[in-house]
Amino acid sequence: MPWYALLVFAVAAERVAELIVARRNAIWTLSRAGVEHGRGHYPVMVALHTGLLACCLFEPLLAERPFLPALGWPMLALALLAQALRWWCISTLGPYWNTRVIVVPGARLVGAGPYRFLRHPNYLAVVVEVAALPLVHSSWLTATVFTVANAVLLAARVRCENAALTQAVLA
Repeated sequence: MPWYALLVFAVAAERVAELIVARRNAIWTLSRAGVEHGRGHYPVMVALHTGLLACCLFEPLLAERPFLPALGWPMLALALLAQALRWWCISTLGPYWNTRVIVVPGARLVGAGPYRFLRHPNYLAVVVEVAALPLVHSSWLTATVFTVANAVLLAARVRCENAALTQAVLA
């Protein structure tokens, strides 16, 4: 459990780094007439991701979940691959990447990096991480609940982002 707790805290630190990058990028995009969309679901997204990390720590302790190597090691690999994909997305989008939906009217869609293969590769990283991170330490309840909640949130988020991008590209 101490190694798993270290992993969860490392993911939390990574989230803080993302928020720092997102804040810097928000300033940049807003200074270029960027428009924010979907403010209403953003606090829900923050709560969901914070709750995920907390439950990743609490479920193994409270429910005495063991580390099962046959499950834990592959899930760790998936969680790490999700982080790599996330940062590939961040580096590809550069100042346009954000945790919020902020688009610059008239900007072109990015078709490089992972965006050559998927329209929303960052959300693939999120889906994989939400499922895999809890399962590193057999937290199947956390993985199930947060995967379902994340699916509902992402349905709204992807609709919002697609509409915002379509509107911005046509502007």
